[in-house]
Amino acid sequence: MDFGRRKNAIPIKEYLILVVMFFLVNVTNNMAFGFNISMPLHIIFRSGGLIASMVMGIIVMGRKYTLTKYVSVFMITAGTIMCTFASAEYVEKTEDKDSGFITWLSGIAILTFALFLSARMGIYQECLYTKHGKHPHEALFFIHTLSLPGFIMTAGSIIDHAQRFNKSLPLPELAAFPVLAHLPRLWIYLAGNVLTQYLCVGSVFRLTSEATALAVTLVLTLRKFLSLVFSIIYFQNPFTLQHWAGTFLVFAGTLLFTDVIGKTREALSSRSASEKSKTS
Repeated sequence: MDFGRRKNAIPIKEYLILVVMFFLVNVTNNMAFGFNISMPLHIIFRSGGLIASMVMGIIVMGRKYTLTKYVSVFMITAGTIMCTFASAEYVEKTEDKDSGFITWLSGIAILTFALFLSARMGIYQECLYTKHGKHPHEALFFIHTLSLPGFIMTAGSIIDHAQRFNKSLPLPELAAFPVLAHLPRLWIYLAGNVLTQYLCVGSVFRLTSEATALAVTLVLTLRKFLSLVFSIIYFQNPFTLQHWAGTFLVFAGTLLFTDVIGKTREALSSRSASEKSKTS
């Protein structure tokens, strides 16, 4: 094993900037749930990352985009705003106007900050890969490992939630299993979340190395949609026709932005041309 003996491809000091941004993005995204932000709205809002990436690309990198890209960004923006205001109407009806709505606005501000910081982090990571070469496994390890000490600042919240987890009731479905019968359900949910997160992150990194960017983008977009549908059904979150219309705009705009149809046709035509050349 080369643990501790192999020199980093990317210097630690350059990782530290990435680690700070990664830590802030994750903490603020989780903080938003404490400000009347529902899970569907959280998923939809984060689906607007293309908007933030485009804005940051123009500001930081001086990039220019085609009309199709701007149209898709408009669709995503419109969908996000539509869902945002639909959720705002629900908050106004169910919460005190002076406290609930202001709290919700604070959550929107937190999500906006996390959205643009995440876009900036992506550009910074892209610059690192351009400068030092692509080292996704090394980056994955250092980003997560070096960010762990930062969670000491959230120790109070972690302890508080651990106590809440301990007070949660066991799952009746596991009564037949002596080892799990008395285990608080929230710890089981956490274990499931950790497992699925590990599988998801690991699969994305493997998919990135095995498939095209088109396939990765399509899979991630479908994953967001499935997460949204599951959240609505399982948590019984309020989801109106306005929410659905906004959701359609967000995901349709994402597919338009990545030019899924055009690239699929191009891939199929090149494949058919290759097969014809082999048979001739």
